[in-house]
Amino acid sequence: MTRSQPIIHWSGNVSIPDNRELIEEEPLSIRIDGKPYTVVMRTPGDELSHVAGFCLTEGIVDVMDEVEAIARCDGENSHVVTVTLKPERRQKIGDYMDRRGFISQTSCGICGKELVEEIETRVEPVMDSTRFELEAIMGCMDGINECQPLRKLTHSSHASFIYDANCRLMAVAEDVGRHNALDKAIGKLFLSRKLTQAKLLVLSSRISFELVQKAARAQIPVIVSVSRPTTLAVDLAIRLNMTLACLSPGYGLFIFCGEKRLQHDGVSM
Repeated sequence: MTRSQPIIHWSGNVSIPDNRELIEEEPLSIRIDGKPYTVVMRTPGDELSHVAGFCLTEGIVDVMDEVEAIARCDGENSHVVTVTLKPERRQKIGDYMDRRGFISQTSCGICGKELVEEIETRVEPVMDSTRFELEAIMGCMDGINECQPLRKLTHSSHASFIYDANCRLMAVAEDVGRHNALDKAIGKLFLSRKLTQAKLLVLSSRISFELVQKAARAQIPVIVSVSRPTTLAVDLAIRLNMTLACLSPGYGLFIFCGEKRLQHDGVSM
């Protein structure tokens, strides 16, 4: 469930090659009665339990007796789980199963590599070459706690911060969902027609595959987070020519890819 990732560890005065463990992130396609229902991004493991819980919490079933079968497609390494409902349950939920708002996949052969390749065809690589001083980025990270009023009150929100090339804060948003917080922050700049000035994204959470995808759509080249990225997030960021880093213990950053955009005292990493 983890992968060792080569990194550059910058600690304020030295930069050394190192390795850090990243949690795996892969897609899981859920099919209901043979039809694509949704794709969720998750850490591999407990797939059948995951899908059973999903069916309950989404209202697809109320009790397990309404499930005819839950099984993987094409063996243990499949990224697809199919749920077969009992006819009486399928009839009862009716149009609910035809609702929209989910990402659907028509292929049973989906895998992490294929999903990254599909995203790459739909999202343009980020060609922006803006460079940031590492000390300036650390300054941005130091200030995020003061811009999270919901977190101070609830300790249960995520936040996204977008800066320009001079590390001036352009937009900030909080939400119970980290994806929602990023959409809100990007949306503020999109509506005000200032999105082209966005160069640095700071996240209070980890960096997931979807957040890299969203940042790439907004053509934001650099993402720095409090927690480490997932393996699939790094893979996608490399393919889309982006820079990913996160805080390291003490003072410094773990830099996972795109180090060319980061510099210390004017010298690139």
